[in-house]
Amino acid sequence: MVTTVLRKFDMTTTVTAKGQVTIPKAVRELLGISPGSSVDFVRAPDGRIVLVRADKKQPLTRFAKLRGHAGEGLGTDAIMALTRGDE
Repeated sequence: MVTTVLRKFDMTTTVTAKGQVTIPKAVRELLGISPGSSVDFVRAPDGRIVLVRADKKQPLTRFAKLRGHAGEGLGTDAIMALTRGDE
């Protein structure tokens, strides 16, 4: 989590009728937020709401780690022949 506080800037933004706000450029640059990025709002112990960039990569499950893509290899007929014991 980013703990840097931007004390050099007074950053105020207005909430639109749709509940949207513009994240100031300095904050977007600091957090690496670009169009399409996801952000999380986290409640700090002192009650403040903190904006953090959401990581898109979720930890892989054991099953997901085993998933992959087979490259070129045996075709279906060859695999079936091996399964049946055909030579």
